[in-house]
Amino acid sequence: MLAILIITLPTQPNAVRVRVWRALKTLGCGALRDGAYLLPAEHAALFEPLAAEVREHGGSAMVLSLSPQGDAQRDELLALFDRTEAYALWRDTATALQAELPALGETEARRRGRAVAEALQALRRIDYYPAAAAEQAQSELDALRQALDARFSRGEPQAQKDHGIERLDARKFQGKRWATRARPWVDRLACAWLIRRFIDHQARFVWLTDPAGSTPVPRGVLGFDFDGARFTHVGARVSFEVLIASFGLETDARLQRIAGAVHYLDAGGIPVPEAAGLESVLSGLRELHANDDALAAAAAAVFDALYASPAPSTGTGP
Repeated sequence: MLAILIITLPTQPNAVRVRVWRALKTLGCGALRDGAYLLPAEHAALFEPLAAEVREHGGSAMVLSLSPQGDAQRDELLALFDRTEAYALWRDTATALQAELPALGETEARRRGRAVAEALQALRRIDYYPAAAAEQAQSELDALRQALDARFSRGEPQAQKDHGIERLDARKFQGKRWATRARPWVDRLACAWLIRRFIDHQARFVWLTDPAGSTPVPRGVLGFDFDGARFTHVGARVSFEVLIASFGLETDARLQRIAGAVHYLDAGGIPVPEAAGLESVLSGLRELHANDDALAAAAAAVFDALYASPAPSTGTGP
C-alpha cells in the first residue's frame, strides 16, 4: 500500500512552489507524474503539511491511498524509489576521500569523513525499500572509517557489547596511573580532563605508542580508550561517555553537553554546536605541543572553559 499526494501548485507566490518541490525531494518521494507523488503508506502523514500549505496559497491537494494491481504494477511503482544511482554517486565521494587520505591532515580528513557518513545517513533515511546497494554502501563506509583510523589513530578501540556499565566509587581510584594511546585526540583528551577534574585529581598519565603490540601496558595502570582497556567504547558510547557513566556523572548537564561534542567528533552521529570550534582548537593544540603531557594540560584548559560556558541559546526565549 502506498500514499499518493496529488497537487496542483499555485502559480504565485513562486517561493511556495520552490518550497514544495524541495520538500518533496527531501522526503524522497517517488514521482508518478508531474503533480502526483508517492510515499509508503506508513509515511503518509509527511504529506499533510505540504498539502495544507498548497491549499493555503490557492492550490489543490489530496492525499489518497494507492494499491497496485498485481506484482508487475507493484514492482513498477517501487522502482520509482530506486536509490541505486544515488548510492553510486555517494560511493564516488567516499572513494575519492579514501584516495586523498595520504595528502590530508587529520582534522580535514575527519571532517570530510563525517560529511560522507552523514550523506549516507541522509540517503538511507529516504531509502524506503533498501536493496543490495545500501548494504554495499555501509560496507564501504566501514572501510573508510578503518582507513581513517589506520592513517590517523592506530589502535582505535572496537566497541564492546553493551553489557551494562558498572557504577564505581571514585574514592577507590585516587592517585593512580592512567594509560592511553599516545598523541591523544578528542576522546582521549576529554577523558584525561574528566579523570583529573572529576575522578582522580592526582592522576598521572602514561602515553602508549602501541598498546596492542610494541608498547606493553605497564602493570598497575588503569587503561582507557584502547582495546583491552578497563574504560573503552561500550555499545554506542565512546570512552568519555563510559567514564561519565562509570562514575555516576550522568546528571551533570554541562558534562553531557561536552559528551555530545566528543561523541560526534570521535564517532559521528548528531552534530552539536560546540563540535566545530572544539575540533579546530584541539587541532591547533596538537600542532603546538609535541609532548603529550603538555598537550593534555593545554586541552584541559579548553575543556574547563567549555564546561564553564553557558549553553547555546535555543532561540525559543522571548
